[in-house]
Amino acid sequence: MAAVPHDTRAAEEYRLAREIPRDGLTAWRTAIGEAARLKPGMTVLDVGAGTGAFATAFRDWYGVRVLAVEPAEAMRALIPVGGGVEVFDGRGEALPVPDGCADAAWLGSVVHHLSDLGATARELRRALRPGAPVLVRNAFPGRYGRDLRVRFFPETADGIDDYPTVDRLCAAFAEAGFARVSLDALPQQNAPTLAEFARRIRRGADSKLKALDDAQFEAGMERLRAAAAADPAEPATSWMDLLVLA
Repeated sequence: MAAVPHDTRAAEEYRLAREIPRDGLTAWRTAIGEAARLKPGMTVLDVGAGTGAFATAFRDWYGVRVLAVEPAEAMRALIPVGGGVEVFDGRGEALPVPDGCADAAWLGSVVHHLSDLGATARELRRALRPGAPVLVRNAFPGRYGRDLRVRFFPETADGIDDYPTVDRLCAAFAEAGFARVSLDALPQQNAPTLAEFARRIRRGADSKLKALDDAQFEAGMERLRAAAAADPAEPATSWMDLLVLA
């Protein structure tokens, strides 16, 4: 996983702008529970854990132990340690965990940061117990029609088009013995309203928004503010894919 530099301020802004409130993840909690069949006492490997939003959610939702692997020091520093969450400096291509230590792996918005999909798949095969699933939450080329950022900042689609496709990811993981189980688009509520979503946006915390020029970014903000004014009660709902391999 290519290391992304994050200083402390950038990590704080990432947490503010990108972490989704727990009550906006109801569909994800249900789908993950059904796909991974997690029970108290099991272990989940969180690869590219960021600031720990999903690591702590897994712990609280399912009562599992979480091994949170994150290469950026400033991001790791914001992960709440203890209470079932252990934090490691590492990357997907070289996981700092023992063989057969986990009952499931979680890759949340990290696939496009991986420098070697094949190496990551082999490491996950090593670290997971036989039959354990890999759950991938990501945007994929050709499947981002209901992405909230693409709706208001259409130029961000160009960045997603450079991400690994579902077929490419599945092919790389198949070489390590993983097969595709399911692929579903799921909703997430990023904020209660579009106006609140607009207030939370931090351009520097989002690589897709950073890639826009000033005119593109300001035009997108104007679209977002106009939509918020037209329907003040509309929730900021976006959709992402959950790909399950085992």
